[in-house]
Amino acid sequence: MKINLHAHTVRCGHASGTEKEYIEEALRVGMTDFGFSDHTPMPFPEGYSSEGMRMSLAEMDDYTDTILALKKEYKDRINIYLGLEAEYYPELFPKLMKFLESYPVEYLILGQHCTRNQYDGVWAGAETNDERILTMYTDQVIEGLKSGQFIYLAHPDLINYTGDEKTYLNQMERICAYTYDHHIPLEINLLGLGDGRNYPNPVFWKLAGETGNDVVMGLDAHHVHMIDVPKTEKIAMEMVKKYNLNLIETPLPKII
Repeated sequence: MKINLHAHTVRCGHASGTEKEYIEEALRVGMTDFGFSDHTPMPFPEGYSSEGMRMSLAEMDDYTDTILALKKEYKDRINIYLGLEAEYYPELFPKLMKFLESYPVEYLILGQHCTRNQYDGVWAGAETNDERILTMYTDQVIEGLKSGQFIYLAHPDLINYTGDEKTYLNQMERICAYTYDHHIPLEINLLGLGDGRNYPNPVFWKLAGETGNDVVMGLDAHHVHMIDVPKTEKIAMEMVKKYNLNLIETPLPKII
């Protein structure tokens, strides 16, 4: 991989290593472009905490300053981007976008980890055979993409539906059709692949291949050692060939 736009920092509460260490490792393995997309802060209602899952609103200044300083330091060696991974939470999204107006964020990727607004929803990675949760996840992903704010859809198959496969395919067809029609890439998530999580889901990627979706790869790096993962990359490339996926170069934001 020469390009990765999916990487996290210690501010999310479940990652390790410094941003500089990430960049040095990216350079060592020959990357040309590296984006930080930590879990975005959210303007949750007072009294609700998302500690351990994302940075706080108060940490956004330090996050921005750190990445911008690295961009300047390494400008002649590697392209560095300031991004965020965000969910589409309908009650919070307008407030989030207003908050981000004060920061030079270059891109957002959509990673829908929970339904509803998180505090009143469920974790999408939890096993469920409830068709209502599957449909709600699908509805929110599509609604979020309709905002036009996201450059690609991270781990589109995060939803851990264990019910009828036909029901699953009916909903995933909606995601694949919308992203195909609007030229929004789907991410093969190397964290999930390397960790043996429920995603990437072969059923989903067979469908994506049949639909003709554009596909990118994302490291979803939470630790420095997750940047150099040749064995996982090889498995991902085998997926691309097996399901005849249309692997494209990851779309790059404008450098600031």
